[in-house]
Amino acid sequence: MNPRLTRRTALQSLGTLAGAACLHGLARPAVAARYEPSWEEAIDKGLKWVARTQSRLGHWTAGNYPTAMTALAGTALTCSGSTTVQGPYAKNIRRAVDYLLTKVRPNGLIGDPLRDNRYTYGHGFSMLFLSQVLGEEEDAERREELIEACTKSVEFSGAAQTKSGGWGYVSAKDGNDFDEGSTTITQVQGLRGCRNAGIPVPREVIDNAKEYIYRCKNPDGGISYSSRNRGSSRPAITAAALAALFNAGAYDSDHVPDMLDYCKKNLYRIDGAPSYGHWHYTYLYYSQVVYRQGGQDWEEFRDKLYKKIVSEQQSDGSWNGNIGPIYVTACNLIMLQLDRSYLPIYQR
Repeated sequence: MNPRLTRRTALQSLGTLAGAACLHGLARPAVAARYEPSWEEAIDKGLKWVARTQSRLGHWTAGNYPTAMTALAGTALTCSGSTTVQGPYAKNIRRAVDYLLTKVRPNGLIGDPLRDNRYTYGHGFSMLFLSQVLGEEEDAERREELIEACTKSVEFSGAAQTKSGGWGYVSAKDGNDFDEGSTTITQVQGLRGCRNAGIPVPREVIDNAKEYIYRCKNPDGGISYSSRNRGSSRPAITAAALAALFNAGAYDSDHVPDMLDYCKKNLYRIDGAPSYGHWHYTYLYYSQVVYRQGGQDWEEFRDKLYKKIVSEQQSDGSWNGNIGPIYVTACNLIMLQLDRSYLPIYQR
C-alpha cells in the first residue's frame, strides 16, 4: 500500500465480536495518472452504460448469475471514485449494495444456491465489493448491516474451504470436496478485501489457500486447474493466482518468480492469438499483477491493453464477449481504471 495514500477510517462495534473493527474507506490517489482522451471517453461511456442498464431491483445479470454480475458491476462503478454517498454513481452503488444484502443467507452465503450452481463466484465477488464500500458508508445502521454481512460471509468461506485449501464452484460439503483455481482466487481476493476493511479473517484460511496454490504449481511455473488435475498449466489461473498471492502479501514467495516468468511468456503479448478461453477473466487479474510491478513494464503493457479494449467498445458504451455484456464491460472498466487507485484492493 502506498503510504502517501490516506484512508478514511471509522470504529464500529461488531456486536458479538470483541473489540472494534477498523473500517478502511476508499483511498484517494496522491497523484493522478496520465489518461489518454480515448481512455477517458471509453470509461465514461462504459460507466454510463452500466448505470443505465441496472434493473429496478438494483441488480445486473448474465445467465443465472445476478449476484456475481451485480458485485462486478458495482466494483466497476466504485473504481471511478463514486461511493455510496457521493459521486455520479452513488445511487447505483447504493442500490447494488441493497440488492446484495438481500442475498445474504443465514449461513453467510451471498447468493442463491438453488438457482446458481457456481455460487462461490458470486459470493467471492460480493465480499470484495461490499468490503470496498464499507468504509464510506455514513449511515450507522447500514454500516452495521455491512459489517454483519461481511463477517458472516468470511465465516461461510472458511467453512466452504476444501481439505486441500482451495474452493470449488460450491461449498466443499456440497461439492464432494472438489476445488479449482478460479474460484479459489475469487475467495482469496474477497477475503483479503474483508480483512483490509477490518473484518477478522482466520490466518489459517489464507495460509491454506496459499499452500494450495503452491501445490498446484507445475515445473514450467504455471498453475493447474485443480489440485486433482495437476500437470497442465493454465495461463488464466496462473495470472489470477499471482494476483491472489499479491493480495495475500506473498510478494517474496519463492514461487512468485517462476509464475511471473510463465505469465510473461504466455500473456504479455496482448494481441497474440490466445490458446485459452476467458480472455477478460485472464487480463482482469494479469493487469493487476503488472500494475503492481509498476514502472515501464506497466506503462507499455497498459498502453497495449487499453488500445485493444477501447477498439472493441460498442457504440452504446458496452463490450460484448464471453458470458455477457455486463460481465465483459465490468471487467474492462476495472482494468481501464486501475491507475485511478481508488479501491484499496487494487492499490500498489
